[in-house]
Amino acid sequence: MNVALFIPCYVDQFYPQVGIATLQLLERLGVQAVFPMEQTCCGQPMANAGCEADSIPVYHNYVRTFADFDYIVAPSGSCVYHVRKHFNIIEQTPAVKHVRERTYELVQFLTEVLGITSINAEFPYRVGLHQSCHGQRGLRLASDSEMSPSRDGHLSRLLKQVRGLELVELDRYDECCGFGGAFCVSEAAVSARMGQDRVSDHVKNGAQVITGGDVSCLMHLEGIVRRQKLPLRVMHVAEILTATT
Repeated sequence: MNVALFIPCYVDQFYPQVGIATLQLLERLGVQAVFPMEQTCCGQPMANAGCEADSIPVYHNYVRTFADFDYIVAPSGSCVYHVRKHFNIIEQTPAVKHVRERTYELVQFLTEVLGITSINAEFPYRVGLHQSCHGQRGLRLASDSEMSPSRDGHLSRLLKQVRGLELVELDRYDECCGFGGAFCVSEAAVSARMGQDRVSDHVKNGAQVITGGDVSCLMHLEGIVRRQKLPLRVMHVAEILTATT
């Protein structure tokens, strides 16, 4: 299996430990992933800002970089969703179709491609899971309505297999954190209040750690945690799935 690791730009710049944990997790599971140095961004920031035409050269660079790999794995549901859904504006060559179909969010790759159902990890903390909108509703990684009788999903099933981890039940498990890319800039006050509501839900239900599959959402929540000086840690799911004590 020829696997490439795609590390989003904000992970590379602000949370490199998430990229490292992603690689370590894949290697622990027998996947020898490589990191193509030609990779840059998936183009989502420009597209979200209304300048998608300007992102087309970035799309083509992504295709050139990853076209020869069987799978492309990224620790970001948001970026994966963008590749799958927004690369439709360029000519649908065999290479473009291939990278759109074979770009996977990390936990989705573990469960759907590798068939992983349990993880040899230990993390003895109460953990609240934030389901990102792109991962939950776009990639269908979890049930997408609080009216659903089931609160199941790819991330929650793996986290429940981690020794010592207690997954806390949130009041509103599928609500947006308010980050929304450009939304947190154009509607900063609304974005901040939405994030405060999400953090409060975790605190109310006794979480010690907030986790999720999108660093962008976690970055937004971590900023609120730090400003409010709350006794919470914020960690990407890859960091938990590689944890041992």
